[in-house]
Amino acid sequence: MIEKLPLSILVLFLAVSLTLAGCSIFGKKKELRPFISDVIHPEWSENSVIYEVNIRQFTPEGTLNAFAAHLPRLKELGVDVLWLMPINPIGVKNRKVPLGSYYSVRDYKDVNPEFGNLEDFKKLVSKAHKLGFHLIIDWVPNHSSWDNKLTVEHPDWYVKDAKGSFIPPIGFDWTDVIQFDWSNKELQDYMLGALKFWVDMGVDGFRVDHPHKTPPEFWDRARAELSKIKPVFMVAENEEQTDFMKNGFDMSYAWELHHLMNRIAQGKDSLKSLNNYYSREWTVFPQNVYRMVFLDNHDENSWNGTINSRMGEAQKAFAVFVFTAQGVPLLYNGQEACLSKSLRFFERDTIKWDTCILTPFYKDLIKLKKSNIALSNGEFGAKMEMIKTNKDKNVFCFSREKEGNSVLVFLNLSKKAVAIKPSLANFNGEYTDYFAKMETTLPSNDSLRIEPWGYKVFVK
Repeated sequence: MIEKLPLSILVLFLAVSLTLAGCSIFGKKKELRPFISDVIHPEWSENSVIYEVNIRQFTPEGTLNAFAAHLPRLKELGVDVLWLMPINPIGVKNRKVPLGSYYSVRDYKDVNPEFGNLEDFKKLVSKAHKLGFHLIIDWVPNHSSWDNKLTVEHPDWYVKDAKGSFIPPIGFDWTDVIQFDWSNKELQDYMLGALKFWVDMGVDGFRVDHPHKTPPEFWDRARAELSKIKPVFMVAENEEQTDFMKNGFDMSYAWELHHLMNRIAQGKDSLKSLNNYYSREWTVFPQNVYRMVFLDNHDENSWNGTINSRMGEAQKAFAVFVFTAQGVPLLYNGQEACLSKSLRFFERDTIKWDTCILTPFYKDLIKLKKSNIALSNGEFGAKMEMIKTNKDKNVFCFSREKEGNSVLVFLNLSKKAVAIKPSLANFNGEYTDYFAKMETTLPSNDSLRIEPWGYKVFVK
């Protein structure tokens, strides 16, 4: 046990861990280091599933009111946290045509007229709350549109070039936005006031876009101030900078895991890398920190292809993984309806809402997560424990157990059928084969056969 080691050996152990954590399986050095989080998560988040909503593409009308009509269907699906992509008015100057990017904010305290108005938004929040949802909105603090009123009222709040001109964020093709200067305390006060405006409107938290250029201490302050109004849920679109997770944010992105799943599905990486990933993950992130796990989101879908194109036949196995491994699952709108296209980002491209084979599949996965305490989020749930088999190069297996609740997961992450003999000496008794809907006794004398890219989940 680490706590019984001499101090000198413990320091050496941590130094080696930090060195290993700084190396990514993709060859890039990552800023990953152990830390302590003091965040107290809202009680309603302990077994939550997040659903990302692209208002423009959700309905033919592309409005808040039209989206509201879908809330009963989403309630039946089982998701409970709705994340709306930016709802603010979009800049006109230097707009990416024809409709512009949601992330080019012209006014931080208003609604995009394309979607409706503030009254429509308040009605949506009220209806969502009555159905038991919590609702968070996308927040874009790093940059604004070229024609945001702040450029006239407070030009000193922006980064300038040598000629005193506004500039887009360096290193990105974001020509429709300009960079804020977050060293300005007045800008920080304004942003805090704008966040309070939306919490007063009923919003339950924020997904903060690209917070890399903003100071972590601001989010510590914002979290403390917003929590005086109501418990809020804060998501950082960030992985490397763990300072954000100490006091300000509930959750960060598991980007590396996402890309690793894609690579394994494409035969470009191995399960050894997946095991190595968790060795680093658990060194860095304490269990009380939430990590967003996902197969898709607006960036991946629009710019890197559909789940089908990236994962093919592996997608259902990795979906099972996302909903049973540690982390908070995210569904991108349309994922449950077999979304088969990359949604265009700057123009209308309505999702086709059909019931497909994935609709009951995701409904079952959400029900499983919410019905078994071992699968709860963060410290509310159980840590994954790896299960050894005779086919560890092809099959990824783990268990999660808490208070008499058990979930055993077997994933064949290969294109060949396997017959495995897992080490189940610690798992005795009657279990339910969750997807086959039948009772079984573990351990079994028979080999467990799993089809290519197949999965087995046993619950107790």
